[in-house]
Amino acid sequence: MSFWHSMVWHTEGIRVVAPVRWRCLDGLVGAFWEAESQPGARGYYLADDPRIMIFFNDVSSRIRISNRDGDLPEHSRPMTRAVYVPAGVPMWTSSKSAHRFSHLNLHLHRDRLLRFLSPSVGSSAAQTALRRPVEIQDVGAIETLAGLLVDEISSPSKHAVYAESLVGSIVSGLLDIPEHDSEKAGGRLTQAQMNKLVSRMDSLADCRMSVAEMAATVGLSESWFANVFKQTTGKTPLQWQLGKRTDLAKELLRESDLTVAGIAAQLGFSDQAHFTKVFRQITGETPAAWRRMQQAR
Repeated sequence: MSFWHSMVWHTEGIRVVAPVRWRCLDGLVGAFWEAESQPGARGYYLADDPRIMIFFNDVSSRIRISNRDGDLPEHSRPMTRAVYVPAGVPMWTSSKSAHRFSHLNLHLHRDRLLRFLSPSVGSSAAQTALRRPVEIQDVGAIETLAGLLVDEISSPSKHAVYAESLVGSIVSGLLDIPEHDSEKAGGRLTQAQMNKLVSRMDSLADCRMSVAEMAATVGLSESWFANVFKQTTGKTPLQWQLGKRTDLAKELLRESDLTVAGIAAQLGFSDQAHFTKVFRQITGETPAAWRRMQQAR
């Protein structure tokens, strides 16, 4: 398949320090970059095709990423060692300090990925995997595969099928491919992801997390997380979170001597009035009335 990727990108404060090494293969393009970043350097990237980035050094303390413009740095997250970005998902980056880095970029034609995955996992699971962003820090064998691929991109020594098989192994090891029995879930969070999110939320005293923090907990980009969360729960992340905070408020109203104002403060509401309004919207009662009713029982 003759293919050249389509991508819009611009950077400030990032300088390439060695010639880019690249190679076109069947339905994919591989490129190895070595660059230097200045403090405050920024980048914007948007591709029409799925792509993979694998860093050969840990940049998590130096580079922050976000999928919404204007969210840097408050709601950004660390750049991990390996990232899969679905087609059409934008990325903004910001560098905190000067550093050098190298990474492998793989630009992949969607049909090429489906042709590779579908025979083994099924068409539905393959299409679901292509829609799921992935960000992992523990790259393990993926880094070894990426290193072998960079060598073959830089100095081809074997038939192209060797390099393509390396890409296939990287894809298989990195993408979030659903099990066959969960294919029908489609664009939804898995039960394991929901369990992880609930566990994280329950560990917090006030049950408060930003959408970016919730997305990072289950390993998804913020924009994609907000979409699949609503499909999974029927609620927005904020609505779901308010429900969790209300459940905690009920526990405190029933089992503690804290005043309503004290509970509002402990759960991070702006004031008692805000807490009362949210509580009444969800339960149909004010916190004080709900507490009296529980005490009467």
